[in-house]
Amino acid sequence: MSLAAPPQDPHAPRFRVRPPANWMNDPNGPFRWRGRHHLFYQHNPDAPVHANVHWGHASSADLAHWEHHPIALTPTPGGPDEAGCWSGCVVDDGGVPTAVYTGVDRHHTGLGTVCLARATDPDDPALTEWTALPEPVVPGPPEGLAVVMFRDPFVFRHDGRRWALVGAGHADGTPSVLLYDCDDLAEWRFAGVLLDGHDPAARAAFGGRATGWECPQLYATQGGEWVLAVALWDGDPWTTGYLTGRLDGDLRFTARTGGLLDHGRDFYAPAVLQEPDRALLWGWSWEAREQGGTGWAGVLTAPRVVDVHHDGALRVSPAPELDRLRDAGPFVTAPGRATLPAAYDLTIGARACTTVSLLRSAHGAELTVRLDPGEGTVTFDRSAWPRGEAAEPVVVRVPPQEELTLRVLVDGSLYELFVGDRATITERVYERADDVRELRVRPGASVTGWALVPPTRG
Repeated sequence: MSLAAPPQDPHAPRFRVRPPANWMNDPNGPFRWRGRHHLFYQHNPDAPVHANVHWGHASSADLAHWEHHPIALTPTPGGPDEAGCWSGCVVDDGGVPTAVYTGVDRHHTGLGTVCLARATDPDDPALTEWTALPEPVVPGPPEGLAVVMFRDPFVFRHDGRRWALVGAGHADGTPSVLLYDCDDLAEWRFAGVLLDGHDPAARAAFGGRATGWECPQLYATQGGEWVLAVALWDGDPWTTGYLTGRLDGDLRFTARTGGLLDHGRDFYAPAVLQEPDRALLWGWSWEAREQGGTGWAGVLTAPRVVDVHHDGALRVSPAPELDRLRDAGPFVTAPGRATLPAAYDLTIGARACTTVSLLRSAHGAELTVRLDPGEGTVTFDRSAWPRGEAAEPVVVRVPPQEELTLRVLVDGSLYELFVGDRATITERVYERADDVRELRVRPGASVTGWALVPPTRG
């Protein structure tokens, strides 16, 4: 089944992973198996609201063309996941793809259990059927830490051994990431707190607003550093952050710097796939509007290749496989004016302060991106398209440079901006019927843009 959006809603992305209808939130368990990338996600198959959470499932041979599969995980009546199969990961456990996820019962009050489900037929390249184990492998948080939030297991390998992280929040308002030894997935042992909100680097990067860290993800870079990504929870989903540092042999994570994982207001719940030569990251982009009768809610971002720069800052760029979505020829190759399609891939280079317009209202207001290479800033201003609260401009700062490059991926209402390879901005912009999609770039800048087209197989 195609992932194409219903034609009746122009705001629905057509080229990113989302179910044909109803609710989705966190990406879960990105996993490569038998030549395909599998991506799971939180999904309510019955309505576009956060309830009755299952695991939806899609896969791709090329990271551009995605196909739906039947729902992978379904709550078990009377089981540890009866009120929802919440976020987690997927690992290869002795040749059997195994989902490690949060189960919640009717009385969870924020505390989950760690549950397992195994692919029923590991030889099925589509991994169509999954069998949940009847009992959780971790029934709840460790005693003595006053944990009031406990969810989102993430399994990783270090020095040939398997470990796991679990997101947590404590009764005194301190967020943390808990560490478990799970070399045997059936036997988990609490190994301590990997990091908490009192860490100086975390405090400097995130401040003190978050009361819980959700969806912890840990990946190794090509240069040997490690990156810890977390979703920052303050009673509701807030934003995302990262810390770069060193992971010692005794599993001590020493953070040296950090920042926002994404600078936009519509990105949450990172999920990372560690591949031999790179790490891929997806996020959830929620709806910034009332749902009404649209019949769908939520979309996953484009896959991003993530690493770190020498100064410890995040290195991030769109996965190169996304170039397969570009039309055969560009629709714009020089500054000036051009009509923008509903989905496009645009690259802009500026050696002097430049303002680019992407959308114009009937009253003349514009959605703009201002690039200032001398100051090292990119300002995304969509203030004429409010989203329930004041849509203040988003300002991203990077080191000043001779030429500042910006890549803009737009798919319906989903805007993803890549500031060089140092920062991203993810926002949702809902056009009105009388808005005009028009690109305006003044002379002096470079610009190339492609319409996105459905990828062909093969």
